[in-house]
Amino acid sequence: MFDKDTLEQLSNYFAPLKKQYTLRLSTLPSHPSYQEAKTMLEQLASTASQISMVFEEKEGFCISILVDNQESGVRFRGIPGGHEFTSLLLALLNMDGIGKNIPDEGVQRRVKAIRGTVKLKTYVSLSCTNCPDVVQTLNLLSILNPNISHTMVDGAFFPDEVEALGIASVPCVMAGDKVLHVGRGDLATLLNKLEETYGSEVKEVSNQEAQAFDLVVLGGGPSGIASAIYSARKGLKVAVVAERIGGQVNETVGIENLISVPYTTGAELAQNLLTHAEGNNISLFEARTVTSVEQNGGISYVRTSSGECFATPALIVATGASWRKLGVPGEVEYTGSGVAYCAHCDGPFFKGKRVAVVGGGNSGLEAAIDLAGICEHVTVVEFLDVLKADNVLQEKVRELSNVDVLLSTATKEVKGDGKKVVAIIVTDRKSGQEKEIALDGVFVQIGLSANTKLVEELVPTNERGEIIIDASCRTQTPGIYAAGDCTTVPYKQIVIAMGEGAKAALSAFEDRIRS
Repeated sequence: MFDKDTLEQLSNYFAPLKKQYTLRLSTLPSHPSYQEAKTMLEQLASTASQISMVFEEKEGFCISILVDNQESGVRFRGIPGGHEFTSLLLALLNMDGIGKNIPDEGVQRRVKAIRGTVKLKTYVSLSCTNCPDVVQTLNLLSILNPNISHTMVDGAFFPDEVEALGIASVPCVMAGDKVLHVGRGDLATLLNKLEETYGSEVKEVSNQEAQAFDLVVLGGGPSGIASAIYSARKGLKVAVVAERIGGQVNETVGIENLISVPYTTGAELAQNLLTHAEGNNISLFEARTVTSVEQNGGISYVRTSSGECFATPALIVATGASWRKLGVPGEVEYTGSGVAYCAHCDGPFFKGKRVAVVGGGNSGLEAAIDLAGICEHVTVVEFLDVLKADNVLQEKVRELSNVDVLLSTATKEVKGDGKKVVAIIVTDRKSGQEKEIALDGVFVQIGLSANTKLVEELVPTNERGEIIIDASCRTQTPGIYAAGDCTTVPYKQIVIAMGEGAKAALSAFEDRIRS
């Protein structure tokens, strides 16, 4: 199964292991995958003296990891091959306290504070590129908290079970007999859902016990990281509090309009933001969910669901904005595989193809006009019986021979073939007639929603919830600044967000030295 070079590489990975691990295969010798699984586990065991393999004759099919002869809570129902092979390797490393994905102490306290006994199963496809992130995260949670167990289930191994549960997309996380999560998910997202479902016993610290910083940035996207880097370069003690570094950038497939960088991906840009921040003496508090922000005596206090509190005289709010979602089947599953939210960023990937734009406002028709120049055909789908876009945009659309507009039409579902979008299903709201439109991409343009709820009582916002700032990124509240997509700055673009972040940092520093 593994060639000599792979086995040697695995041996190097496992060399630092300190504990003893047992890979237990529980099935019957008559199972069609028995020999394949047995060979795989035996080869893995041959790469390190700390790993052994045992066979348990039993109905079903399951691979369990035991640590020092004790159940670890991590199991694989199916052979963890394909993308999931990394999940097995990381589980072994994480159980030994090594591996780059182990979170800091604050997040670990949060994981350990989840109440009760939690039994999780994640149904996956071995060809799914989103599944390993969820599996690896939940494996890690079960390692950190002995009251959590997690089992990866290969849907191809148990088709009857998948059908009985009505699972139509992966990854699908089940908590008991209920669906906890479907689709992409990071550590912060999955932790939030577990806390909402099971509760938490995290203890909050008082304002007097808060960690003090010269400047705190809320948000880890392009504007937030730019703010942090500029501030750190001024010699300030800086903290970034965010759910994930990169923010919404992580959802972008390809980026071709970041000046001086001809092409990059959202994941690559997010990693570069992290690398740049780590090289500038910035305290990064990732996988944090901020629960409250208050100001007292000119000091802002930021609290997280981890029980932490951060205090600072200068707060930069760079929480970004979220694309409003359709909320229909298939949207989440095919985000990044045909479902997109920015025509500027992702439009070129659909050159010569057929696409739909959902939304007839200014952003929707602007996207349609842009896409019409590179796509074979564009269908605009508007829920209302009239377009809300400016007349000049409506006139331009009417001049385009490859753009059709459907009014009074509801988008009901995004269809895919398991890898990419192939169609959308829409319904005529007047006649009730349903039809399927074959296409390659769907651009959702029903507006942005600024992520500003946490500070809406501290700073003025406009009717769209955006923080009102001046030309220097100052808000009307002394000591609080804002940058990027959560503000009134026009044109929500990565390059603009970065510049706004720099402006906010320079304004905060200028106010600091003047006061």
